[in-house]
Amino acid sequence: MSLATSFPSSGRSRSIAWRLTLLLTLLLTIAAAGTLAAALSYGQTAATRAFDRLLTGAALQIAERITVEEGETVIDIPLSAFGLLSLASEDRIFYRIIGLAGETLTGDESFPLPDASGDGMAPLLYDTVFSGEPVRAIRMQRFLAERAVRGQVTVIVAQTLRARSELAEEIVTRAVIGVVIAGGVTLALALLAMHLALSPLRRVERAILARDPKDLTPFSTATPREVEALVAAINRFMARLDKRVGAMQDFVADAAHQMRTPITALRAQTELALEEDNPRKLKTLQRRIRDRAIGVSRLTDQLLSHALVTHRADAATLELIDLRRVAVEAEREARRTGGAEGIELDLPADPVMVSGDAFSLREAARNLITNALAHGKPPVILRVSITPDGTALIAAHDRGPGMNPAQVQRIGERFARDASNPQSAGLGLAIVAEVAEFHQGSIRTATGPAGGFWVGVELPLAGAFPSLSPKAETP
Repeated sequence: MSLATSFPSSGRSRSIAWRLTLLLTLLLTIAAAGTLAAALSYGQTAATRAFDRLLTGAALQIAERITVEEGETVIDIPLSAFGLLSLASEDRIFYRIIGLAGETLTGDESFPLPDASGDGMAPLLYDTVFSGEPVRAIRMQRFLAERAVRGQVTVIVAQTLRARSELAEEIVTRAVIGVVIAGGVTLALALLAMHLALSPLRRVERAILARDPKDLTPFSTATPREVEALVAAINRFMARLDKRVGAMQDFVADAAHQMRTPITALRAQTELALEEDNPRKLKTLQRRIRDRAIGVSRLTDQLLSHALVTHRADAATLELIDLRRVAVEAEREARRTGGAEGIELDLPADPVMVSGDAFSLREAARNLITNALAHGKPPVILRVSITPDGTALIAAHDRGPGMNPAQVQRIGERFARDASNPQSAGLGLAIVAEVAEFHQGSIRTATGPAGGFWVGVELPLAGAFPSLSPKAETP
């Protein structure tokens, strides 16, 4: 039997490395976009502040050179005022000086004034459009207090925004270069770190691929803590698979061994019957053939039942079950298969709820009935009760002498058949013991107070299911 079976894939999913790379690239892109937006804002702010200081200096120099001579306002514009602004060689410079009566004393008479009046004598910076080009302007006022002249003179100096834009673009360009270099280095280092961090997964992958398909032993590969859960899950799965494969191999071996002997004996008895002419001996051989046939049928039935119970012990989902219903269904099935007449039920009035698998419990109860009918004496009573210890009990009572101590010790062994009974398959109580272990219960045997013998399964009541599985006990 080969375990290297391939299954069609429903589609390859993206690798962890690919997903981490995509996520990291997305995060770096968002961070770069935020950094560039901040750099653009900072560049524009820095350029604006730098050139606003030049405008303020130029306006202040012009305002300081405004004087009054013989009752007239005299304006002496210094060349140094425009020398500061000429540092931006591609920009155009505008100015306008407004006298006490609102007349333009010099400069561009059509240059627009700010919309707001501002805060008294404080300088006011504002943006406007002049000659079809956006400009940045400053309005500065100087109060003249002379004998013949008294009032405010307004100085307006403006400059186009070309140099400001160039400075802001230069700052942003340098920021972009820095962000690209830093992002590339960060991404490369992150990919290297990710490659090193994922190396344990590749080590586990190589270990899996290098194993023989029949090797179901646990992994011993050293892994980091984050991968321990994955390796533990793989080991649990392999343990379950090993158990399944072992159970299947045992079943095939047992079935081949146990079926071979009775079938050979049945064939020999048949051949003897074909050669026998004596009616009395022929009748005896027919009875033997019948007994052997019943034994083979019972062995086949119990082998299949044992295989099903073993499978369900690892796969079935537990549910709330009333043991009284299990007893009724087991008694009905035993009657339907024949040879189970005279069975009585002794059930309590109240439900006896346990957590278990209905099919497995029904198989156990049916095998209890079959065992009592085969080895005990009628009447056989299938009883459900709650013990003084607070556990549920389903047991088969009969009037026979029961088992001796050696037989009691062998309860649960497979093929522990009674040599005096050719119809015995030797699997009934083994099935019962496996069902008891699966349900965290145990097999109980005792002699009845009024004589007779009983054997049954003791189970935890629903709501009192223990967290650990106790071993099956035999009195």
